[in-house]
Amino acid sequence: MAEFYLVRHGQASFGADNYDQLSLLGEQQAYWLGQYFAERGISFDQVLLGTQVRHRQTAEAIFKGLGSALPLQHHAGLNEYDFYALNSALRNQFPELAAFEGQGKKAFYRALKQALGLWSQNRLEGLPETWQMFVDRIGKAIEAIKNTHAKCLLVVTSGGPIAAVIQQTLQCPTATAIQLNMQVRNTSFCHYYFNNHTLRLASFNNIPHLDLPHRIGSITYG
Repeated sequence: MAEFYLVRHGQASFGADNYDQLSLLGEQQAYWLGQYFAERGISFDQVLLGTQVRHRQTAEAIFKGLGSALPLQHHAGLNEYDFYALNSALRNQFPELAAFEGQGKKAFYRALKQALGLWSQNRLEGLPETWQMFVDRIGKAIEAIKNTHAKCLLVVTSGGPIAAVIQQTLQCPTATAIQLNMQVRNTSFCHYYFNNHTLRLASFNNIPHLDLPHRIGSITYG
């Protein structure tokens, strides 16, 4: 069977006017991941990523750390859901749930978890896509992965698609996928084996390039 590494992008620019941009730490995280792959002798013959800027920047930093390069192939199915739209819909349609969330990153993600639950139950309106539309495009991205001819594929995406791929691989409940989404760390990777017919999850949320005494402070979630 072939294999692929499903990587979440590096730390983005939470709180800035443009979230879709890696922070300096996010670039460093991705560079360290590339170095880890190089040290382990892991090389890729194809790369697939979403169309968002943070996906491209992460892939470029990984290959810089690897000391190699490949053409970047994009698949919009690997893009993140619109979490700002979700939180805005929560505030507008369920103010009683958002009223006590407060300010800052932790409050934002507490509200997002509430919003994801409501979205998955079709209880939020006016969003760019329904939950089922999100699930369907992740399914198309999975098929694109399975239909590659790569022996070792690098896939760069975001936390939501990573959790959705796991859900579709393991057939776990939506509530479990939402919980997993909240746990995915920046530049962590999931390791899969695959062929044209199946995916097999080997490991989840790995950060060996960051889980070192002098890099503990570089472990992030946003």
